[in-house]
Amino acid sequence: MSDRPRRTNTYTADPVTDRYRECLFDWLAAHAPLWNQITYRRRQQYFDDDGDVWDAEYTDLYEKYAPLLGKATCQQLARKNSEAWRSHFELLSLYRDESNQTVTEKPSPPGYWGNRDDGYELHGLVRNDLYTFDWDEDKSTVEFGVGDVLEDRYDFDHNERITLEVRGNPQWRGDDSRLELIYDEHADQLRVQHPVRIQSDDVQEQRQDAFTHTLNDENTTQSAAIDVGANNTLAVVTETGNTAVYHARPEFERFQDHSERIAALQSKLPEEQYTSGRIQRVSDQRSRQRDHSRDAAVKHAAEWLLKQNVDTVYVGDLTDVLETHWSADVNEKTHAFWSHRQLVERITLTLGDVGITVMETGEYDSSSECPMCGSGAVTRSGDSFRCDACDLEAHADVVGAWNILQSEVGPMARPAALSAERGRDAPTDGAYWQWNDHEWIPAKFGEQSWSLDQPSVSEPASSQPG
Repeated sequence: MSDRPRRTNTYTADPVTDRYRECLFDWLAAHAPLWNQITYRRRQQYFDDDGDVWDAEYTDLYEKYAPLLGKATCQQLARKNSEAWRSHFELLSLYRDESNQTVTEKPSPPGYWGNRDDGYELHGLVRNDLYTFDWDEDKSTVEFGVGDVLEDRYDFDHNERITLEVRGNPQWRGDDSRLELIYDEHADQLRVQHPVRIQSDDVQEQRQDAFTHTLNDENTTQSAAIDVGANNTLAVVTETGNTAVYHARPEFERFQDHSERIAALQSKLPEEQYTSGRIQRVSDQRSRQRDHSRDAAVKHAAEWLLKQNVDTVYVGDLTDVLETHWSADVNEKTHAFWSHRQLVERITLTLGDVGITVMETGEYDSSSECPMCGSGAVTRSGDSFRCDACDLEAHADVVGAWNILQSEVGPMARPAALSAERGRDAPTDGAYWQWNDHEWIPAKFGEQSWSLDQPSVSEPASSQPG
């Protein structure tokens, strides 16, 4: 079973009663002290020249924490701690391998889940056979048990268990794995991570089931290009001239807000201390929000490309651009914020799972040449692109994708581009997309789709994302 692929469903949840909520938080709060004590004992062995982390004894701690958590949960916490140490040693091995460039900074050993003064990270675990989901159109729930002490404290009946109302639907089907519950104090939100193990030959089918459209062999297939930009997550252009742009500036600003908060917290740390439980929680939230919007953009774009019956996509490689046009702002956007390589890997994985071939290609100066007349006499400012030779005005990232596609497939239909900084709303059926923390929706912040055949006339793109 261990060789079977594992995929994770993610939901949000709330206790169905105040009593369950109070019990839940007591149960969650007991995890971190146990984790910290196991981690402390293993770190003592780790930093001892003659020590071995696997020799650290910790099962005596179960006597104190099992009445709160249940013995099975104590064991799951110890298992997760072991997984963290194994991951550390794997990274350390890669770091020490001079021929490997994937890990360039020495990894730190597993750390603590907060402390009494700053507060604990509220993170809970439930063994795979000790929770039950009840899926319903109106109200879905998950139930699990707690330790005897908490059952008595909150006057539980025989076989009564904490019940959470779950929001979200399982994308993946398979055998249940260990359930994880994480409370985000800043958003006041409980997240439920529900991993399942899937038969290897079912992964492709389940991925395709998550999409409304599929490639139609009876219709003519076409190619498309994606420009991965610093200001916009994705700009997509197809051979028939359809476009979709996923706006990234609000998400980058939020990412920067988190970065500034991390810097402020770091400035208050004692000398020679570089992080804390609170800093790690903010950092995790920053990454989680970035990944959520980014991954959702790729899935949305994949659905849109399937609707256009696109079977080949060319993705611009930013390597030359970064080396030639490096700046601190662009570097943070492409490396820390959108993490260009991870984003391209996500595009390759998601599109590949639905039958779309992804090809990487150089995009050096792809927005510095006019796609209509080939002139290099162009002006670019933010999202705005203007050719001084033929007066073409367009969205700069659409121009980038257009040039990439023409370099691969030759002359093509002129896309229905988006003119940047126009003072009208985007068409209601979308072509320019913005993130609302849950999904990508048609943008309404002053961008307008228009035809390059009639640049002075505002009109919707010929085909929009569904």
